[in-house]
Amino acid sequence: MTARAEATARTRRRILQAAFDLSHEKMSLEIVLSDVAERAGVSVQTLLRHFGSRDGLFDALDQFARDEVTDERATPVGDAEAALDVIVEHYERRGDMVLRLLAQEFSDERARAISERGRLSHRKWVEQVFAPQLEPHPVDAHDMLTDLLVVATDIYTWKLLRRDQGLERDVARMRVMYLIGAILASAPKGQ
Repeated sequence: MTARAEATARTRRRILQAAFDLSHEKMSLEIVLSDVAERAGVSVQTLLRHFGSRDGLFDALDQFARDEVTDERATPVGDAEAALDVIVEHYERRGDMVLRLLAQEFSDERARAISERGRLSHRKWVEQVFAPQLEPHPVDAHDMLTDLLVVATDIYTWKLLRRDQGLERDVARMRVMYLIGAILASAPKGQ
């Protein structure tokens, strides 16, 4: 890669990181290009050269955020303790931003689409991470267990324990681990 191409890629990443960081502080509809440009240390014109428009920036930001979240949520398959550590760390880092995004899903089409992909991604994560615990069960039990594990590890469960109840991180984690254990222990045995 040439020096110019590398500089272009670094600038693009800096702009995306700035927009991502702002999404942790503001509703997406409140984020303006001048704020992103200032945070990234570039001009609005440079930002527009890279992304064309605010929509272009937010389209690229969507993919950037998905890649970041996928990397953060990488978890060893079958290890419930590790899975819980990963998801709790993810929520501690990104939970308030995700809740802000969810609050916008009924007034912003982009937020609705991102939220829907997030729900599907979370379910897929549960199915992958807990596959060894889910596979021995018949389809109906598998689906029920998946639903319950999705709820136990959902952002709203974290919110209820951490934000609404004000529990310490380790106490909230222990309660979610208890939920996971109870769900898996009470599973109907397969045929």
